[in-house]
Amino acid sequence: MSSLIVRGVDDAIVKALKSRAVRHGRSAEAEHRALLADVLLQPRRRPLAEVLAAMPDVGEDADFARFQENEAARVFA
Repeated sequence: MSSLIVRGVDDAIVKALKSRAVRHGRSAEAEHRALLADVLLQPRRRPLAEVLAAMPDVGEDADFARFQENEAARVFA
């Protein structure tokens, strides 16, 4: 396993890291490892437009039409 030294980190960031570590019940070093893993090893988030474009075409627009209140009774009858 490798080591990583990060120099020149702002004091506010170090303080936030330590506070977060306390909240999660682990050391600042363990919290730093967890943050790096969460950010770098998780699958990337896809933009909504990309997700929508990848959806297959299913049905016709009419299949998804809204019913008016008086028409709803016929749907479930």
